[in-house]
Amino acid sequence: MITLVKNFISKKAKIGKNVRIWHFAYVGDNAEIGDNVKIGSLAHIDYGVKIGKNTMIEGMVYIPPLSRIGKNVFIGPAAALTNDSYPPSKKLVGVTIEDGAIIGSSAVIRAGVTIGKNSVVAMGAVVTKNVPSNTVVMGVPAKRRYSRKEYDKKKMMWEKS
Repeated sequence: MITLVKNFISKKAKIGKNVRIWHFAYVGDNAEIGDNVKIGSLAHIDYGVKIGKNTMIEGMVYIPPLSRIGKNVFIGPAAALTNDSYPPSKKLVGVTIEDGAIIGSSAVIRAGVTIGKNSVVAMGAVVTKNVPSNTVVMGVPAKRRYSRKEYDKKKMMWEKS
């Protein structure tokens, strides 16, 4: 016999207004989800996580305990944040993603790292160090490539073509 479980949203989680949580997602105890947040299928938002308003978290994203996500953040499919630099250890520290940041698909972010305001982490990047505000990083390990202003210009040209 197979038992299908839909979403699991802890009764101890605080969920804002107009939040959409798609199929088979998990939201743990004491998580705080701001207004107008979208969480994709198979996403795992662990206990004690805080997510600001107007944030979009795509499918299969893992956000570990103690992480802080700002407002107006985009996290692409299958991105993984970590909270243990030497697993399995007794010392956990979350990732901080500040307001307006963009995290590309399949990016991996090391425990304790801060992604600065309006920064961009490219798809597939492995971020091992803090990312300053308004910076675009890519690669393994992730390195600064250009500014957010240059990113926005490239995006605008892409959308016009």
